[in-house]
Amino acid sequence: MRWMVERDWVQVSHEMAAMVGAGALPQRPWPAEPVALSYTLGCVGTPATVRWHADPSAATLGDDQLLLIVSASAIERLFGALPEGRDGAFHITRELREIALAIRDCDMPEGAREPYRLAKSIELLCDTLRLIGDSALVPVLGESHLSQEDSRRILNARSMIDERWAEKLTLDTLSGACGLNRAKLTRGFRDMFDCSIADALAEKRLEGAKMLLLSTDLPVASVGYRCGYLNNASFTRAFSRRFGTAPTQYRARRLCCKNREA
Repeated sequence: MRWMVERDWVQVSHEMAAMVGAGALPQRPWPAEPVALSYTLGCVGTPATVRWHADPSAATLGDDQLLLIVSASAIERLFGALPEGRDGAFHITRELREIALAIRDCDMPEGAREPYRLAKSIELLCDTLRLIGDSALVPVLGESHLSQEDSRRILNARSMIDERWAEKLTLDTLSGACGLNRAKLTRGFRDMFDCSIADALAEKRLEGAKMLLLSTDLPVASVGYRCGYLNNASFTRAFSRRFGTAPTQYRARRLCCKNREA
């Protein structure tokens, strides 16, 4: 371990370094196959976020930023596969921001500052990766600039769809339950999940219908009704578009295949 003065470069180990300061990265020996996490620590009107960089050399730092450069193999060894969505950005929690600020603003004597910042850098990396892996951080939605709270409300709307898809859920129902107006909910949902609310709801209902067709003897019309379709015609059209066959034919074919296997 050693403390590198210019631009506050912290050499944590041969697999990890941290940098605090503004401007382009200094020319230093980097970890093998590096990836980077850049933290914007936020201020009034600017959210505190963390962003993945597949190419750390392209990252630049402002005064309110902190960069962790880590070997991809080290992350995989500690946490398994690199988290999904690692090309995106996430709002960070108050606790993560406090750790990052402690690294940036450390005013301890030099002898104590080195091990303190080193330990805090490891803590920040581990807590960030744990929260990303647990899907506990709210994604930043592209250019829509939704606040962290609005993003969390959209996640709540998605949870309602995933858990209550068989109920009569409407855009007004979801909008009222999550506390966002219809327009913001619609735009934000598409930005976050790359599909419309109607598409997400239909997918859950049709997957549920498929399971009921195979696991119960309910009439097809009853299956459709249980899955949120008000009449058999609309259910049959939606199921046929999604799976390329009518519900009755789907059940018959799968049952035939099972009988042959038996």
